[in-house]
Amino acid sequence: MSQLIENPNIAQRELLAGRALVRLPAVSVFTVSGDDRFEWLNSMLSQKITGLQAGESIEALHLDVQGHIIRVFHIFCDSTKVWCITHSDGFAEYFAFLSRMIFRSKVQLADESANFVAVAGFAAAAGTFGLGELIWSDSWPVTAPGGFRYGAAPTEQFDYFEALLPETGSGQILADAPLASVAALDALRVAAWRPAAPNEIDERALPHEFDWLATAVHLSKGCYRGQETVAKVHNLGHPPRRLVFLHMDGSGHVNANVGDLVFQLDAAGQPIGEPVGRVTSVGSHFEMGPIALALVKRNVPIDAPLEVHAAKVAEADAEFGAELEAGAQLGISATQQVIVPPTAGAEADIKNKLAGNFRIGLN
Repeated sequence: MSQLIENPNIAQRELLAGRALVRLPAVSVFTVSGDDRFEWLNSMLSQKITGLQAGESIEALHLDVQGHIIRVFHIFCDSTKVWCITHSDGFAEYFAFLSRMIFRSKVQLADESANFVAVAGFAAAAGTFGLGELIWSDSWPVTAPGGFRYGAAPTEQFDYFEALLPETGSGQILADAPLASVAALDALRVAAWRPAAPNEIDERALPHEFDWLATAVHLSKGCYRGQETVAKVHNLGHPPRRLVFLHMDGSGHVNANVGDLVFQLDAAGQPIGEPVGRVTSVGSHFEMGPIALALVKRNVPIDAPLEVHAAKVAEADAEFGAELEAGAQLGISATQQVIVPPTAGAEADIKNKLAGNFRIGLN
């Protein structure tokens, strides 16, 4: 029987060394087959699917017409099928929606969620535990072809993969492999500044806010829903929020929770007005201590001191405008590190280009 590595610090080290796996509990899997499988997916998703070869892995987003993220996909293919891994929240409704989108395309969808167990690990673990060929390999932090990174690439190790094991044959592998917790994996993901669904996304999430253009968006592929917004924000505007990495004060031996509110502090160390952001992922790292990812307003200064408050948010609150219950606050000092800079977007620099053209015209 497999043994769970109880110590989270040891679990993280074993994961990075390829000597442990994580069983992913909230994952759904479906396949797309048929002659039109690549073109059909390519018409809907943000990443270029056509030309994908057997054994290759990509990441893709499904957006709404306003460019907001609906779903994140980890995609790879074999000789006959495209395999798609996504989070399980709301998957039944989403799969029914996809089925209605086939129209006349030569495409067949199959929900394989009940037939496979999803595990995750790092680098050498795939060969060590004999996980087969149904493997998605993460390209993060390398910028994919057609992608664009706004900030500096993270330097933490993240040679991450997800493998699908047939339900009927997974027992022996899981019995032999030391298992780490999802919390241990999350700490490594946060340290690598890696956004993930559903943690980071909400109904207003834009790819630009997370540097997801680096791995999940192809800026020169053909049309897809939400492309106009992606191009407009990238070329002419700025995303309204930006993902930051938070080093948390661990002296109180209390870590933040997902959903906690982020406040900017004044010179006296007091919170200024309403929250400027929200924590999206947390972890307790074996070297860095308590860390988190947070989505904050774009105009928060990159050197501003921050504080995280644990709070129960009223259901009717507006984004970043919540009223906090009395006595529910617990302030944790946090130092931000830039993932997406406030200057993200406006890459076309139309104003300066027009000014340059005008000057040239006068000469």
